[in-house]
Amino acid sequence: MAQVSKDMTIAEIISVDQNIIPILLASGMHCIGCPSSQGESLEEAAMVHGMDPDQLLDSINEYLATK
Repeated sequence: MAQVSKDMTIAEIISVDQNIIPILLASGMHCIGCPSSQGESLEEAAMVHGMDPDQLLDSINEYLATK
């Protein structure tokens, strides 16, 4: 089973499963296509958007656990 971590970049996370994109968008992270966001870690991107990185990480890993 694949899992992601807070230190993975957005590009790395999307490469694990492109179906993670809707999770990121639904959480309010609308800059997924922005080139600078691709190099940010999940934790950095969450903090920039005022999100709890642990909560976002849990949502993504819960999705991956269902695959």
